[in-house]
Amino acid sequence: MNATEMVVLLDDAGRPIGEAPKARVHTRETPLHLAFSCYLLNDDGEILLTRRSPEKKTWPGIWTNSFCGHPGPGEDPLDAVTRRARFELGVDANRIELVLPHFRYRAVDPTGIVENEICPVYIARIGGEVNPNPAEVADWAWMSPALVANSLQRSPSVFSPWLGLQFPQLLEARVLQPGTGAKA
Repeated sequence: MNATEMVVLLDDAGRPIGEAPKARVHTRETPLHLAFSCYLLNDDGEILLTRRSPEKKTWPGIWTNSFCGHPGPGEDPLDAVTRRARFELGVDANRIELVLPHFRYRAVDPTGIVENEICPVYIARIGGEVNPNPAEVADWAWMSPALVANSLQRSPSVFSPWLGLQFPQLLEARVLQPGTGAKA
């Protein structure tokens, strides 16, 4: 994405209060803003996890959900999910479903940059093979929910803080089934 990508700033109740360039929002004093996370599932119920590119400003090289992004001002959230799936992974997302509409978190990366987001969580399926953008994704793997849950328990520091917070909620909501893959 380019330096002029805009994000939606929010008040504490989640209401839009303005917009700002994405490049200037993620700092040591990041204002609350709108984002989203998406988990791609395959027909076997596996989840696509990605390792963030070393070029990423926050949490470079960390394993995370399939992809994330920020809806632009006035952009439909589903359009934003579709746009980022194409940009980050070179795929078309389909059967997009909002599963954690109220997810919110704040986390500080090792360099002191803050993530401060109201970040609804989606699941989706994809059409075609994954063709990641190397500026966004360093590596990727399809993993069973059980393996992700086990890995989070054993080595939480190799995963993004939002994945660590979202994944148990996805299991609790029965969106994912750790022993059998995705919900039918």
